Amino acid sequence: QVQLQESGPGLVKPSQTLSLTCTVSGGSITTNYYYWKWIRQPPGKGLEWMGTISYSGSTYFSPSLQSRTSISRDTSKNQFTLQLSSVTPEDTAVYYCARGKVVHTTGYDYRGQGTQVTVSS
Repeated sequence: QVQLQESGPGLVKPSQTLSLTCTVSGGSITTNYYYWKWIRQPPGKGLEWMGTISYSGSTYFSPSLQSRTSISRDTSKNQFTLQLSSVTPEDTAVYYCARGKVVHTTGYDYRGQGTQVTVSS
């Protein structure tokens, strides 16, 4: 059973950089053909795919967020990390990390419980 757990601050000030880490257990983030994603859900809206890091370390980002987003990984800790810069209140959402087999979608087979991030001064 693969388990994912998000961690990071629940409150971020506008213009700052949001950083969230996903810790994975029960499976390696380097296992072939799995993609590790960040997805978010703003209040009252649907799921939004933000970006993905592949089993080989390649990264892919939503065009609407690409200029502000980076994803990195620490294979020794089996973790991957999202950084979203220059945040605004519109970035307030529940953020999820997930595993899937398709890069650019919100689809997944395992997902973390999610963490609420509020952008406010």
